[in-house]
Amino acid sequence: MIRRTIHEWGSISYGSTNREIPVDAADRLAAVARASSFAGRNGGQVLEHGRKALRARGIVGVVAANGCSLEILPKIDAKPPDGNSEIGAVRQRLVHMLAVALDLRLDAGALTQLHWQRESLLEILINLFCQKLTSALRQGMPRRYLEHHEDLPSVRGRLDLTRQFTTLAGNPSFLACRFDALTRDIALNQIMKAAVRSLAAISRTFANQQCLRELGFVYSEVTDLEISSLRWDEVVLDRTNSRWAELLSLAKMLLGQRFQTTSEGKSGGYALLFEMNALFEEYIARMLKRALQDTALKVVAQGGRLYCLENEVKKRLFQTRPDILIKHGDDVVQIIDTKWKTIISAADDPKQDISQGDVYQMMAYGQLYKCSRLTLLYPHHDGLTPRDGAHSTFEVSGGNHSLEVRAIDIGTDTDLLDRLRALVFSPSAGAA
Repeated sequence: MIRRTIHEWGSISYGSTNREIPVDAADRLAAVARASSFAGRNGGQVLEHGRKALRARGIVGVVAANGCSLEILPKIDAKPPDGNSEIGAVRQRLVHMLAVALDLRLDAGALTQLHWQRESLLEILINLFCQKLTSALRQGMPRRYLEHHEDLPSVRGRLDLTRQFTTLAGNPSFLACRFDALTRDIALNQIMKAAVRSLAAISRTFANQQCLRELGFVYSEVTDLEISSLRWDEVVLDRTNSRWAELLSLAKMLLGQRFQTTSEGKSGGYALLFEMNALFEEYIARMLKRALQDTALKVVAQGGRLYCLENEVKKRLFQTRPDILIKHGDDVVQIIDTKWKTIISAADDPKQDISQGDVYQMMAYGQLYKCSRLTLLYPHHDGLTPRDGAHSTFEVSGGNHSLEVRAIDIGTDTDLLDRLRALVFSPSAGAA
């Protein structure tokens, strides 16, 4: 099995060494990547299949094909814990971001069992799913009463009179019965079985494969459905099975229902890919809610939804959805737009490589939402420090708005909530 790891926007040359990838393996991986919904019209938005190398774009995750896999990790300046490599630390930070975005609780015991250095991101997520599912099943598999229709020799439940006097009119030896039966064959369990089956087909580590086989046996009496046929809308979570909410979120992620695309089958491989822009936005929004939960401020993600234009027949056009609104009562006091992009020091470029389109968008937000404080928020990296311009504040010409450029360090949990509070309450402070 050929396994390689690169970072987003990084490349790997073709060749036979451990730092290269064989041409035939690169061809197979590129074919799987082209099947992803992130691939774009030209098919190269996940991996650029060049003449001399494969180059990753701004999508992270794992692309796997027959006999090979490529792990694409985000550019996070993660601080390696004792004994961890930088690659292991980045995997750990990415899993942490996913856990926050999906409301997953990761206890210290579970984290210590994950092999951050040795295993790929995919195997780590499979391991995490196996741990949580095994733990939940120890308390019993969820069951529900479902209505059944069956023709029986004696009455069970109540008669289906319409069927009895039509379909069974010529066969009085059977009674058309309608009754409720307690069953495990429900939508929630069908989703878990589909996740177990799908992961068993792609996992390559012995421990994960063994655990998935055991879990498959537990679900042997549950109907086997294709992923496209799963009935997500029929899942009922109540006080009797609320502990399954985390597993449902994790299954949604692994089966391609949140933040990413999962493709399987046609290209002979599998891709679990995450759009870092969307994940970074969700992560920051949820962490801000935690940071401000004991204040009078409210965090609204993807809210607002005001329109830019209105014509003579009152038809509204170009709806806006700012990433994050900070509100005090009904007033918007700060608008934050997250950008998963590396900015440069103001000492090197006064514009800090900020997109002109992003500036125009923020000016429009300020006008529409009558908000004077606008913030573009980027991930921090080691090339930025408060002293050399990791943050900047600009006055918007012709108005009373200010545009702040901030960078937040997501490479560690240390004081992260404090830094987010400072981002809101200390506009004149240094870099977040």
